Amino acid sequence: MTTPFIVKLVLVLLLIFIMFNLARALFILVKGENKQSMAPFLGKRVLFSAIAVILLLLALGFGFIAPNPRPY
Repeated sequence: MTTPFIVKLVLVLLLIFIMFNLARALFILVKGENKQSMAPFLGKRVLFSAIAVILLLLALGFGFIAPNPRPY
């Protein structure tokens, strides 16, 4: 496997994990019981979103991935 493929795979897995935590927090919100807090799930979502952005910027900086050219 090449490095760009691994970087893209890690980014996709991070995005899936972010959506999973967001869905868990939504389930707790809709359920309406106050036994469990949404904060840990939303905190994980914010943390992994920041990691995804940093990884994306590093991959762009090191040339592992290339941005799309201008759309026009």
